[in-house]
Amino acid sequence: MAYRIPLESGKYYHIYNRGNNGTTLFYEEKNYYYFLDLYAKYTTPVMDTLAYCLMGNHFHVLVKIKSEAERTQVRKNPSPKSKYITLNPSRQLGHVFNSYAQAINKRYGRTGSLFEEAFRRKEVTSENYLSQLINYIHKNPVKHGFCQDFKDYPHSSYHSHLSNRQTKLARKDVLDWFGGKEQFQVFHEDKQDEKLIDKYIIEV
Repeated sequence: MAYRIPLESGKYYHIYNRGNNGTTLFYEEKNYYYFLDLYAKYTTPVMDTLAYCLMGNHFHVLVKIKSEAERTQVRKNPSPKSKYITLNPSRQLGHVFNSYAQAINKRYGRTGSLFEEAFRRKEVTSENYLSQLINYIHKNPVKHGFCQDFKDYPHSSYHSHLSNRQTKLARKDVLDWFGGKEQFQVFHEDKQDEKLIDKYIIEV
């Protein structure tokens, strides 16, 4: 089995997973919302999500792993020797994929693996990479032919960053990073040079 880099506290990661052998992950509109609900349930305790995009057979997310202290909780059934548990980010993501796969298999009468065995991840190692990656994630539906204008695509975090509605995204962190909503929008309007981050991009 290929070595997978650990998800370390305080670091940013581009995380990706896709359907096993390219199979469909989202059969209808409600599947997207169900996946996001599961994602929030299991990942909010261990990571902040800066951007995401869900597409037919794959998805991309950009996250920052929370500190060990933030990931430490009181066990539901504590014993004298182990009152606390520190949640593992990779394991929490595994819970997302397993729970979603079980629900989809049951709902649509399918069997076998829905996702690839292990999600892929790349550490984000520079400020420019972080900015370009947010842009890349939001524009990914255009790259894969789901729409002609990324602003028309409903299943990414782009519009959530511009909304005033409550969100579990790290919206303030992202908007502060770009210098506010207007600068966030301007950055997305500029043509992106993928060569700047080409070696880091995770493709289908």
